[in-house]
Amino acid sequence: MKRRILIQGAGIAGPALAVALDPNQWDITVVERAPSLRTGGQAVDFRGPIHRAVLDRLNLWDAIWQRKTPGNELWLLRADGSAIAQIPPVMISGDVEIVRGDLSALLVARSHAKYRFSDCVTAIDDSGNEARVTFASGETGEYDLVVGADGLHSTVRSLCFSNAKVHHEGHRLAIFSMPDQWMLHGRALMYSELGRCVTLTHGGPGRASVQLVFAGPELSREERTNPEVLRALLRTTYAGMQWEMPRILESLERASEIYADSIATVKPGPFSKGRVALLGDSAWGGTLGGQGTSLAIVGAYVLSQELAATPGDLRGALNRFEVKLKPYALECQKGATHAGGFHAPVTRLGMFARNTFYRLMSSKLLSAQFEKLVKSSASSFALPEYANG
Repeated sequence: MKRRILIQGAGIAGPALAVALDPNQWDITVVERAPSLRTGGQAVDFRGPIHRAVLDRLNLWDAIWQRKTPGNELWLLRADGSAIAQIPPVMISGDVEIVRGDLSALLVARSHAKYRFSDCVTAIDDSGNEARVTFASGETGEYDLVVGADGLHSTVRSLCFSNAKVHHEGHRLAIFSMPDQWMLHGRALMYSELGRCVTLTHGGPGRASVQLVFAGPELSREERTNPEVLRALLRTTYAGMQWEMPRILESLERASEIYADSIATVKPGPFSKGRVALLGDSAWGGTLGGQGTSLAIVGAYVLSQELAATPGDLRGALNRFEVKLKPYALECQKGATHAGGFHAPVTRLGMFARNTFYRLMSSKLLSAQFEKLVKSSASSFALPEYANG
């Protein structure tokens, strides 16, 4: 008889786990609060031998390569558009890069799972031989395992894990799409003033993905979820900014979808409790700079293989998953603690230090050392060998 698993979250970690699980052993249901998959978004990358090995084992590398972006050389700019530094694509785009929405759609298409949108978990009773789940729709269900893959503000984590805390890292993030007026194919542009930054990257055919990073307190729920409140905040924050910002703010008014969040990290407690586990940003996440996408897929692979290794010992499988993944996840997460300061330094000294560092590290003399530096955390993991793949 197949074991039943409920995965909350249809972003990256949830569908990746649905791909990695054996459909002959698991009856897989994925529930997602949003009415549909999120499209577009920033480009996400994979770098180093660990990422490549997992993508190969999941038979995803070729499909991602077919959908890859051209990669981006990142230009740090002055207000007049001249370059302070030009950071090579291998530093920014890794070995392969794909638009997040394209990756999410690929994972959903490759998974053997039932997807339920516009619904979410509201209660979990894990006191019996199964986890009994109540949904916002009023439906209930029983599962052998419930996995929270529902992001930084995880409902599953809030219901079952009191030890994990979300720590604000001092900056906020907003992302939206607009027409590409800069011919960004193969090039990303970043302009920073004290406490605020705008980055433009390739966002699909004829589109530019706009990323705004700005210093300030944690965003309120209304600021994250109410488009008009968010637009007003961004207009105020970016008023008077030079370079192309007036044109970008005009497009903000017409953007159909804006993603926003605080730049934060999850200070994790246990990754599992009873028949409930956390995966991806729910467990160890960082909003930006923490290799969240690649780490979610590595984590999904390891979790699936540990579950397959001992089908009759759920507790043992979940414990091994945490022991193996936690040190790696926390090492990768460190990047998220510095992401805001890289994009939008808050002091003139910080801005000078950032510009000088990247100008030096992107020089021919130091570029090889820079490449090793940006791949180091991604490669700091001994990927286990498993009998089933």
